[in-house]
Amino acid sequence: MRTITEIIVHCSATREGMDFHASDIDMWHKQKGWKCIGYHYVIDLDGTVETGRPMTQTGAHCRGHNQHSIGICYIGGLDNHGLPCDTRTEAQKTALLHLIRTLKEQFPQAQVYGHSDFAAKACPCFDAKKEYI
Repeated sequence: MRTITEIIVHCSATREGMDFHASDIDMWHKQKGWKCIGYHYVIDLDGTVETGRPMTQTGAHCRGHNQHSIGICYIGGLDNHGLPCDTRTEAQKTALLHLIRTLKEQFPQAQVYGHSDFAAKACPCFDAKKEYI
């Protein structure tokens, strides 16, 4: 198993309420020439946690941090005008908290970050590092 030191939270950069899934992101990433979805987990609007890339494989979600991280993406992140916004539903917030707690049990040394902690992006449109200390 890989050594995991970071759990990085992302958003899909899709408009609030638009119902996408891991299969859609997989298709988008393959269209970019990637082998498959870059995230290890995707959290749907209803709080369903979908598995993306197997955790045994290095992700493709945060340049310079993929080797030792797990990537989680929630569906949303843009308001109805296409501007960055924390659009997580209550079900997504609950599922994300549960998933992070589960991953922290498995990888207690891992710290939680938002994509914006490593890139000049708004993603995930909230302060994941602060919220999941």
